[in-house]
Amino acid sequence: MTLLVVGLSHRSAPVSVLERAALAPEARGKLLEDAVSTEPVVESAVLSTCNRIELYADVEKFHAGVAELSSLLARHSGLGIDELTPYLYVHYEDRAVHHLFSVACGLDSMVVGEGQILGQIKDALAVSQDEDTAGRLLNELFQQALRVGKRAHSETAIDRAGQSLVTFGLEQLAGSRPVPEWVTGKRALVIGAGSMSSLAATTLARVGVSELVIANRTLDRAERLVSALTGDDGPGHPHLAARSVPINAISVTAELALADIVVSCTGASGLVLTADVVEKAGADRRADAPLALLDLAMPRDIDTGVHRIDGARLVDIESLAEVSADAPMVADVEAVQGIVTEEVAAFDAAQRAARITPTVVALRAMASGVVAGELNRLEGRLPDLDEKQRAEVTRTVRRVVDKLLHAPTVRIKELAREPGGADYAVALRELFDLDPQTVAAVSNPEQERP
Repeated sequence: MTLLVVGLSHRSAPVSVLERAALAPEARGKLLEDAVSTEPVVESAVLSTCNRIELYADVEKFHAGVAELSSLLARHSGLGIDELTPYLYVHYEDRAVHHLFSVACGLDSMVVGEGQILGQIKDALAVSQDEDTAGRLLNELFQQALRVGKRAHSETAIDRAGQSLVTFGLEQLAGSRPVPEWVTGKRALVIGAGSMSSLAATTLARVGVSELVIANRTLDRAERLVSALTGDDGPGHPHLAARSVPINAISVTAELALADIVVSCTGASGLVLTADVVEKAGADRRADAPLALLDLAMPRDIDTGVHRIDGARLVDIESLAEVSADAPMVADVEAVQGIVTEEVAAFDAAQRAARITPTVVALRAMASGVVAGELNRLEGRLPDLDEKQRAEVTRTVRRVVDKLLHAPTVRIKELAREPGGADYAVALRELFDLDPQTVAAVSNPEQERP
């Protein structure tokens, strides 16, 4: 089996391509289902965020796997394979593990060190588990990636090297002023109530907006977020005036006329705010009341034509990408890179050890069968042994076999953690003439199910 990842991100593709290739949440399950239905793919998981789309898989054949995963990404993104291929990257085995661990630590994020990616990796694992496309390898890989990301944030100051896209975007809108000073007393409109929109609302409440409106298609979800923000359903910010409204042309236009800050991040396939809507709302605003808009959606929620409207300033994923190249704290990044290298080596060693386990189990099963057969033969030759004597003979024979097998099996597990460890499993199977079908049954117990 080969661990493989094929994907594209803000590092390999322009935002315009990422925007067109973006996967709707409901499309991810179908992508995973299609992936495992292809011949080379055994397991699959998809990590889809505002600045990356990556398909992870355990494949039986490398080249066929690359071709299938690339084709699947093209088919489900709506881009032609020839159009998509120049922006794709491929990582396999150790490089695939290293890539995901680096992503989990925020080293590959648009804003280095941001922690939002951990929640997105957790969601990716949950979706693949719900779709039953993640087996032993991808479950272990993604769970380990979450642990590595948490370790990086707890053992280093990588958090200070970057921040969430929400905070980074607000900093760009605030310009030279500190965000809390710029935000204090302002009215904010957050469009959407998903994870990123919830983070935006929480951040705005924390830094000091006086009034916050949550607009969402599902009003119940917006109301739950309002309750959490105001303290009705959580610790909240009891001094914040917060309310919810449905997303429709009338309510959004009315709220735009009152808002100072707008943050939008929905899963809509088309624009949520057109330039005409923003301009119409601006007609009802005071001349000295500028409107700051932050678009964190992919594909975009807010029309780029807003740039041409007097008194409106838009920051979106594309503009954030252009200014996110500032060098973070070098020492912290180097420390996290060291953690990633260490964890990749540990994961690789654990996987090598796991691959030899079926051979060890098969060896012990064979030994148990030999012991059982010899004890049955002994019972036929010595029928006069009483129960106590038979029990003592049984214990003695099993103890001898266990002692003979203990050192070799412990040692081979240790050797298996080193590069080339799979060769020891092959040697063990040859030396003891183990039945390949028995080893395969241990490796894939589900094959024994009716």
